[in-house]
Amino acid sequence: MIGFDIGGTKCAVSIGEEKDGVMRIFNKKVIPTDHNISGYDMIDKMCALAEEMTDDFSSIGISCGGPLDNKNGIIISPPNLPRFKDIKVVNYLKERYGGFVRLENDADACAFAEWKYGAGKGSQNMIFLTFGTGMGAGLILGGKLYSGTNGNAGEIGHVRMRDTGPMGYGKYGSFEGFASGGGIAQMAKSAAREKLSQGVSPLYCKNLDELDNVTAQKTAEAAYKGDKTAIDVYRKCGEMLGYGLSILIDILNPEKIVIGSIYARSRDLLQETMMDALKKETLAPSLSVVEILPAELGENLGDYAALSLAADNH
Repeated sequence: MIGFDIGGTKCAVSIGEEKDGVMRIFNKKVIPTDHNISGYDMIDKMCALAEEMTDDFSSIGISCGGPLDNKNGIIISPPNLPRFKDIKVVNYLKERYGGFVRLENDADACAFAEWKYGAGKGSQNMIFLTFGTGMGAGLILGGKLYSGTNGNAGEIGHVRMRDTGPMGYGKYGSFEGFASGGGIAQMAKSAAREKLSQGVSPLYCKNLDELDNVTAQKTAEAAYKGDKTAIDVYRKCGEMLGYGLSILIDILNPEKIVIGSIYARSRDLLQETMMDALKKETLAPSLSVVEILPAELGENLGDYAALSLAADNH
């Protein structure tokens, strides 16, 4: 089976096999996402990689950022993929190879993979949060992937948390603005400007010339070295993460919430303020039954996500 993981920075093609409830990845190739060519041309590049690795195209899973229409197999207009507008990727690949093809929002696909093979295994009601470049949720409800009417359920990153704040998903003050790699970088830059104007140089940004190079990763590294400005940025992110989780917990009453990327790498920078917000905002009976866990499938989660869709070809 083949997995296509389509991202704004890179695209990966993986070859795998599911056996005895375990997904094994045999081969993988990665290429940068070329924003100067059409979405169909980028798909062609991924097909060429797949053809170098296998001649079995009977089952293909595609994980891609939304918005998309999973029922009709169309990538509509992901903000990080401006050339992927109205790409009928499922029909395109079916016509090319003749096999099973399934498309899902990346958060849904990652939720499905973590539920089948990772931290969510054995649960009936699970939420997965991407918490990487952006913020989205994948929902497992009643032991099934819930993707909504046209594949856009779980877009929690689009929810406005505050009237003002960092920009994410086209909104100032959105959940994605506060809880994503891009959002952390925005908050870190704003905090650095303020500190530099006071004559204080954060470890992650020694002068104004370094502002454009501030990232969530550099800020986390500074926080782990004890930089107070960086620590405060992550504490704010953790607080807003807690507020966002409280909404999901109160509405959906899950038994597990699995969080990827930044949470998995920087959990201890976020945990205290996240839990303070959860205890303040969430219904106590619902909070008492939920586990909040880092994703288990690690840096290969996107590959497992796409392959898990290919494996579910019944």
